[in-house]
Formats: sequence, C-alpha cells, structure tokens
Amino acid sequence: MAQSRKLDEKMLILLRQGKSFFHIGGSGHEAAQLAAAEVMRPAEDWAYPYYRDLALCLGLGMTGREQFLSSLARDEDPNSGGRQMPAHYCKKDLRIVSQSSATASQFLQAVGCAMAVVREGTKEVVYVSSGEGSTSEGDYHEALNWASRERLPVIFHIEDNKYAISVHVSEQTAGSVHDLAAGYEHLARFQVDGTDFFESHLAFQKAADRARKGKGPSVVVSDVVRLLSHSSSDDQRKYRSKKELEADRKRDPILRLRKECIEVGIATEKDFDKIDAEIAAQVDADAEWAESRPHPAPETATDHVYSNNTLPESGEKKSISEKIVMVDAINHALHEEMANNDKMVIYGEDIADDKGGVFTATKGLTKKFGKQRVFNSPLAESSIVGTAIGMACAGWKPVVEIQFCDYIWYAMMQIRNELASIRYRSNNTWSCPAVIRVPVGGYIHGGLCHSQSIDGFFLHMPGVRLAYPSNAEDAKGLLKMACRMDDPVIFMEHKGLYRYAPATTPEPDENYLLPFGQARVVQEGNDLTIVTLGMMVYKSLEAAKIVASTVGASVEIIDLRTLNPMDMETVRASIEKTNKVMVVHEDNLTNGPGAEISAIIADEFFELLDGPVRRVASKDSHIGFSPMLEDAILPQTEEIVLVAEELLEY
Repeated sequence: MAQSRKLDEKMLILLRQGKSFFHIGGSGHEAAQLAAAEVMRPAEDWAYPYYRDLALCLGLGMTGREQFLSSLARDEDPNSGGRQMPAHYCKKDLRIVSQSSATASQFLQAVGCAMAVVREGTKEVVYVSSGEGSTSEGDYHEALNWASRERLPVIFHIEDNKYAISVHVSEQTAGSVHDLAAGYEHLARFQVDGTDFFESHLAFQKAADRARKGKGPSVVVSDVVRLLSHSSSDDQRKYRSKKELEADRKRDPILRLRKECIEVGIATEKDFDKIDAEIAAQVDADAEWAESRPHPAPETATDHVYSNNTLPESGEKKSISEKIVMVDAINHALHEEMANNDKMVIYGEDIADDKGGVFTATKGLTKKFGKQRVFNSPLAESSIVGTAIGMACAGWKPVVEIQFCDYIWYAMMQIRNELASIRYRSNNTWSCPAVIRVPVGGYIHGGLCHSQSIDGFFLHMPGVRLAYPSNAEDAKGLLKMACRMDDPVIFMEHKGLYRYAPATTPEPDENYLLPFGQARVVQEGNDLTIVTLGMMVYKSLEAAKIVASTVGASVEIIDLRTLNPMDMETVRASIEKTNKVMVVHEDNLTNGPGAEISAIIADEFFELLDGPVRRVASKDSHIGFSPMLEDAILPQTEEIVLVAEELLEY
C-alpha cells in the first residue's frame, strides 16, 4: 500500500518535471486492492485490472521499476513497451491481461476467460475491476448476467469512490451499485468499507472461496476514497468542496491501517516510519533507473499489428464431392476444424442444435461435439465478441457468429478497441485469434436491417483480417485457414450466396487450406479488368458476357477473396495487360472498399492506365424493403455494363 502511494507521488513529480505526459492514480483505493491481491494466486489466477489498480498489480508481483517504465513510456515497459498510456496494466507471466482505456469492456472479457477456466477444469479465479461509473455501461450488466447464469468463477470488484471523473454517483446510478446487482441467480454481493483492509480481505476471501468451489461469481463493492483528481488532466477542486476533500483525507486507508496495527500491537510507529523511509528511497532509486532506460525505437512503431507466425500450409487439393453449396461448405469446415482442435468452441445466437443457426451453417455441431463446445449465447452481440476475446486470450479458439452483420454494431467497442488492438498494445505478449463469422449483404429483400454491407468499415481497422468468399470452395478453404491463424478474423458470408447455384463448387477435402491474400482470376480477358468480390463476382460475370456480345471486348475478372490482406499484385498484373480497370463492390460507394482499391491503383499503377479508375457500388443510402427500392440502391448488372462500355471508349 505504501509503495503504491509513493509511486503515485513520484510519478506526479516526474510529470511536473516534464519527464512524463500523463498520470492516473489509485491513491485511496489501496486497501481494497491489496486485500483482493492477497486472496489471489499470482500467475495462476487471472486479473483484468482497471487503471487505478496499482496496488493490486504490485500485490500480484509487478514491481515499482515496471511501473516507472510504463509512466515514462520506455521500451522495456512490460505493460505495453510505451504503446499505451500509463496504468494500462499487463504482465503475461502473472496473467494480468492487457487492458485498454475503454470502460467496462473488460467485464465481458473476464467472463470469457472464466468460461475457458471452467472448460480447463481448474480452480482458477478471474478478477475484474472498475470504478462505479463503469457500471452504467451495458457490458457490465451483460457480464453479470452471463457469469451468474453459468456460475462462473469471476470476482467483480467495483471500486466506488463516488465520482466518474466529475459526475457524482447520484447522477449516475438509480440506487446503489450493490443493490442494482440484486436479482441475478448465483451471484453473491458484498458491500465493504474499502478503506478497511481487514473487512475488505474477508469479503474477497469469501468471494474467492465460493468461486473456487464452483458456486458462482461475486460482486464486491468497495466504498473507497479518491485522494487525487481523476487524472493529471483533471482538477477535482473545480467540482468538489474543501469539506468533502478533507473528509476523504480523513478516511485515508494507509493512515487507518497504520493506526489499527499500532493500536493492537502488530507494529510500532517506528516500524512504519522505517518502512516509509525504505520505500521512499527505493522508489527514488527505481525512478532514476527507469529514466536511464531506452525509449522505443521509431522503426518499431508499427510492429505487432499482426502476427508474425508462419501460416499453416495446405495439403494437395482433392475433391470429395462433385458439388456443394456454400453454406454446407462452411458447415463442413466447422465440423473438420472442431475435430482438429479440441480447444475450438462455437457459439452465437440460435446456433445450437436443433436450430443449427438461422441459415443452418452450424447444424449438427452440438450433437456431434456437445453443449460445452457448441452452444447458444444470449441475444447480446457485445457479449458474444467480448467473451470470445477473453477465451482467445486464455488460449482457446472461439469461432463465434453474429447472426446478421446489421447488428454487429453493438459489438464495435469490443472489436475496435479490444480485439483489434490486443497484440499491438501488449507489445506482442498477448494475442487474440478469435474468428467472427457474419452473414452480410443484400438482394434478399431484407430491408434496412438485413441487407447491410460492412467491409468498408472494417477495412479501415488495423489488426483484424477480413475474408469475403464468393463460392463454396473458397469459403471452406478460407474458413479453415481462419480457424488456424493467430490473428483475429472477420469472416463475411454473403447470405445471397449460401445456396446460390453459381456459387456451388466441388468440395475440397479436409486438408485444403486457402491462404489469405491470394486473389483468384475468375475469367481472363485483355481489354478491361474488373476487381470485385462476394456476390459482385456474379454480377460482373453477367456484365462481362453482355459487354463481349455488344462491343466485342474481353473482360478479366479478379475475385479478391480477402480484403485484409489484399492481393494487389494480381490486380497489377491484370492492369498491365488490359490498361483499364473498374472496381465493383456491394458496400456504399463513398468509403466503400473500392475507394481504397482505386486509390492504391492510382497511386501505384497510374502509368499502366489508359483511362480513369471507375467504380460501381451501392448508392449512399439505406436499403429499402420494396424490390423496386432495393434494386435501385444495390448494384445491378446493367450499371456494370454501362460503366464498362464508357471505360472501354478511352
């Protein structure tokens, strides 16, 4: 506790000296945090600490030197190697999982970690914490629901200092945080004075005991004090009275512990003075040492966005059936990969048998592999992705389904700030190779919320691989590869292609894997190149036939297959031959994938072109339900023909 306080004080001095750039402290929270650390088994139990949990991390085995390396953003910082702001804790060998700045997203990840723990059959406990303000986030309540329903070994620690930056709990919560957690079966609740180490320790001991015995999760709400402003960017004197601040100072947990220990004879005043002096000297020495350590090298700034692991190699492609529709190819890929990897799990809404998914992509999997490995999730997209992140970080391979891409937006915080960044922000100490399968696209009379395309959004997101197959063989090969990769993957499946006859192919055997970043030349030609993917492959084929019959031109069609990585070398080779190119995709014209593809072509292949780069895409509109409206908004064969003929005139 004393070390944590001295570190806060020294880091603020370094900040004022211009040696660091930000600080967020845990002064006033130390007793409850150390109490939690004392009942945990370091390097065995799991921790998802929030940014005030300095004392907890010290209690689990992190050092003062490591905290200064973080504060000063040095290369050897074990938390992130200078990639994250200070107090974003991470230490792989202590099972302290990398944390982001997002509030409450850690709760669902902790639940996913606990799901892995249960499947491993161990007695490990998962600790996760936040301030009381974060309990307003939906992810907190989704996490309580899932953990309680499955009796998972999670300890939710809510450190209630009454302020979410400047917003008082009375403006945040309808009642108390403790009372709001009532109603969940199998969830124990503890309300403690978080400035009292002994009372807090008793609560955490009870919570840990019941977790290890399989009785379920607990919420421990600690009434603590915030002795510092929210962060170095805040001044709490603007919104808190002198009287209130003084009342908090009188509840200082370190002074309280010191007083209680002296009163019962555990230690003397001199003992505490000696401890304080030793810690102060050590903190000064650690700070001086950390200042001498090297900064991150600029040339490493973009390292570890993706895995450097070698991809598995495909066996020789052999057909095991003459034809298979795409949805069945996906189903077979999942069956094969589940058999190949005992730590692979599949879950999502309605995916378990007997339903087997709304498109039957997961039919038969629960019956074959059991409910522990193939199961229904709550109707909560953030829960699906958040728990998948936790399971993946714990060494499992979650392959989850978002039922329709139109609802993936509930999970965007988990995808953008968590899934995509874990490897980078942890300086390659953690990886999160989850796979998100998601049906996409229109042409099914789905209206606004069953017709969307999402590739343009996710193409802009570093850290996540993107697959978008157009036929059964590619779907099987790419999905099997995704299940074996060490990067997170968003696997887009066009609903209109699931049983579309032209997308039917022979089925490759279980040894066939299709690497990401290898485009396919669907049709060779000499006069014009069409770069496309998904359903638009077939619209482009139809258009190419018309163009051949009307103007006698031969069109080369390239199916990209994956958008991240993107095979621009195959595109370049085609343009060298045709000197004209157009991009056809189903997402919106503005900021759709064609915008980036066109920009790359113009930037890198300009001298090969005899005409402008043209695009055909959906109108910048929502997609109407009426067939008349849908046809007017989504790309049609006639539009591709028109643009192709215009381009061929150059």
